[in-house]
Order: sequence, then C-alpha cells, then structure tokens
Amino acid sequence: MEIKNPLYKNIGAHVISSIFTIDKGKIKVLLIKRNNEPFKDKWALVGGAMYNNELIENAALRELKEKTNIDNIELTFVGVEDSLDRSPLQRMFAFNFIGLVDIEKVNLLKETTKTKDADWFSIDNIPSLAYDHNKVLNQSIEKLKEMIISSNILKKLYPNGFTIPEIHKVYESILGVEIDRRNFRKKLISQNIIIDTNETINFEGKKPAKKYKFNNEIQNKKLY
Repeated sequence: MEIKNPLYKNIGAHVISSIFTIDKGKIKVLLIKRNNEPFKDKWALVGGAMYNNELIENAALRELKEKTNIDNIELTFVGVEDSLDRSPLQRMFAFNFIGLVDIEKVNLLKETTKTKDADWFSIDNIPSLAYDHNKVLNQSIEKLKEMIISSNILKKLYPNGFTIPEIHKVYESILGVEIDRRNFRKKLISQNIIIDTNETINFEGKKPAKKYKFNNEIQNKKLY
C-alpha cells in the first residue's frame, strides 16, 4: 500500500441500521429527520460516519444510542453499499444492519444536535429518504423476510405470548402477501414452532383467543 497515493485518500464509511418494530400488528421502521447538510430536513435511516478507532458493529450501536437512545439491541449484518456517488462529500461505503425492538419499551429520543425528529413509519408508507436509504431499506426488508421465514426472530417481540390472529397479521405485514390463516396455524403447530400456553388473551378487542409462545428449542424453521 502506497500511503501517498491520492487514490487512498478521502474514503470513509457509514453505518446504517434499519430498526423495525411491530405496532398493532403492523411492521414499522424507525426514521430520523436530519438537521445538517447534506440532505438537511430529509428523513433517513439511523446511522452516521464510523470513527477510525471503532469496529463496524460498535459504530452502528453508538449511532443508535446517540441519535435515538436505543441500546441493548442485537443487530444483524445485511450487506455493504459501495456506489461511487453515495455521498456528495466524499467516497463513503455503507455497512448495513437490521434490528428489532419492542415499541412499548423504547424511550425514543426525538431531537439531537444532528437530528430534529424521530418517528416510526409503516414500511408501506416510506417517504423519499436521504442518500440511498430507500435502497438500503428495501434490502433490509428482504433480509427481514428471510429471517421471519427461517428463524424465530419474532420471539424477541413476544416474550409474553401472542394469538394466532396477531402473529398472522404480522407475517402478512412483513411478507406483503395474504396468507391462509388455517394453513398458517397448521404449519406453526405441526412443525412445533409454537407452544400452547393454555391461556387466552384478547387481540384488537375481539373475543379471547388461545395464547401461544415460540418454542425456544426450535431455532430454525421453514414455513414456505
């Protein structure tokens, strides 16, 4: 490596996190409104530039804490964006992550020196975002779809259990398709993915329904 070679200069890295939650059976993502240029007043995914003395995931966790007050979250790496024109300031790579949080347990920071707002947006109603964040979000949603089909990722959001109608609505929201509820229930039970708690709870004000929990012994599954 030739340190003096100008082609090595002005290269940096962004860390970007698509943080998802479930609100009344609908999947939403956290966006922040930028307070600085470039893209001032535009909504964006949570992220920023990585320091040269930190690891990639640590940088993503720091940005989350600084700009939203979210911490103690498990992040999953999605991929890298390396378009030459990602940033108008200099060449910037982007390392992308996704995470899931319980909306009821988040004390969201609404404003910082670099942001003027933060809010949850339904994934089917996303505005034009800063940088290439619409593309990043679409890739993150596809990763989330893969994970919801092949793992018990949702159990983090339902530690106290759920009804079949509730979890059915969540799967339809994330996957963006209509799912036959009878077949859906049959697959969850036949594959031992969920366990009957012998309790009932209400969902959306309807009559009590059976409450289930994800089976902790089943780490991987294949619904489709």
